[in-house]
Amino acid sequence: MSGISRRQFVKGTAAAGIAAPAIVGLKPGHAGEVNPVVISSANGLRAVETAYNKIKSGVDTLEAVIAGVSINEDDPEDNSVGLGGLPNEDGIVELDASVMHGPSGRAGAVGGLRDIKSAANVAYHVMKRTDHVMLVGEGARKFALAHGFKEENLLTEKSRVAWLVWKETMSDKDSWGPGLATPEAEKQQEQKVRGMLDEMKRGHLADWVIGLLRHRPAGTLNCLAINERGDMSGSTTTSGLAWKIAGRVGDSPLIGCGLFVDNAVGGAGSTGRGEENIKIAGGHTIVEMMRRGASPTDACLEACKRVEANYGGNKDKLVKFNMIFYALNKKGEHGSASLWSSAWRIDRYAGAHYAVCDAKGARLMNSAFLYDQQAR
Repeated sequence: MSGISRRQFVKGTAAAGIAAPAIVGLKPGHAGEVNPVVISSANGLRAVETAYNKIKSGVDTLEAVIAGVSINEDDPEDNSVGLGGLPNEDGIVELDASVMHGPSGRAGAVGGLRDIKSAANVAYHVMKRTDHVMLVGEGARKFALAHGFKEENLLTEKSRVAWLVWKETMSDKDSWGPGLATPEAEKQQEQKVRGMLDEMKRGHLADWVIGLLRHRPAGTLNCLAINERGDMSGSTTTSGLAWKIAGRVGDSPLIGCGLFVDNAVGGAGSTGRGEENIKIAGGHTIVEMMRRGASPTDACLEACKRVEANYGGNKDKLVKFNMIFYALNKKGEHGSASLWSSAWRIDRYAGAHYAVCDAKGARLMNSAFLYDQQAR
């Protein structure tokens, strides 16, 4: 599957404006009712299907979303969230997450959570069991333990090996002195990494680890849902930027940045380089664009343009990271937009996509994008 460029998107929407299209999601003959829809970042195919099935069975939208994202948080092979997430520079996994419940207008979040894999569910408990919105660090961990969450080491063997190789090679793409390695330096680093992993009897991980060193992951899972009554909820959960400085918090737990839901309008979230999204309050920006009549995809493209504007359109700088935005409105319409048509996703380049589950089942759909080019 391939995405669409900004020019193609604008041309397509202009042509579509000639005739009033049917409103996606509305049930024929049932004014005000919506066909349930769940969307997420591309790594959430299992999450959207689980959440959708729970919504169809009558479960609250936020509880359904948390059940969905928990699948990824529990999966040691998903290195972007929960158990198995890539650690900070000290080799410790620190999780961030947020939740928003549209019908009640409530929110909860955790930042820098250690030793507890279910970050989204802990954020949910912050919302339910306190009059706060966010708990961080040791306070968040103690709160989770007090509410019966299991304490465990979140650093899997696979993630530990990747961190150790990064530590020993002292990648120039860490948080202390970012920069681009020369092609010759990258070649030398690759040879060193393969030798190290052979000594560790982990040679089968070489290509994956080399990819992590060259393309520093910032994996995240965002999930948004609407039920037939039009009630909406969302969650964003992540292990954050790989090899980050201990205590770094990205956009995922920040209400209005990595997640925002207004039950009267819609919801939005993001994945990618959190620092860039914080500077534009992307989640809130997208919802406000939809409030003014923009489609979900158009609103996501506007968020991309604001990230672009912060760098004066300098592609040499923009190409070093990616941001993908996701949106779902009150009508059940959904969309997504990315800075780049493809970017590195843990072990390979992948196109700009997002996951959807509705009556047609779970599937990936194309995201729009600003630049028809790979992020580095």
